[in-house]
Amino acid sequence: MVVIRLARFGAKKRPKYRVTVADSRFFRNGRFIEILGNYNPNPRGQEKEITLDLEKVKSWVGKGAQPSDRVKTLIKKAEATATSA
Repeated sequence: MVVIRLARFGAKKRPKYRVTVADSRFFRNGRFIEILGNYNPNPRGQEKEITLDLEKVKSWVGKGAQPSDRVKTLIKKAEATATSA
């Protein structure tokens, strides 16, 4: 099964996450198919909290990829900021 999930990267105690498309059998930070964007839970200064390619997300969901619960909320948040901008 193909899933859309977060993969952790960044420094110790300063997490950042990539929104990736991966096979569910692979490790969280392991092999992935494509990177769809980034999520920074603690943005500083000019950094953005969410950068997400919504076109690619819709494409992968259309192909049957299952987003995780957290990614679903991030997609909704990104869509809300995209429509308000």
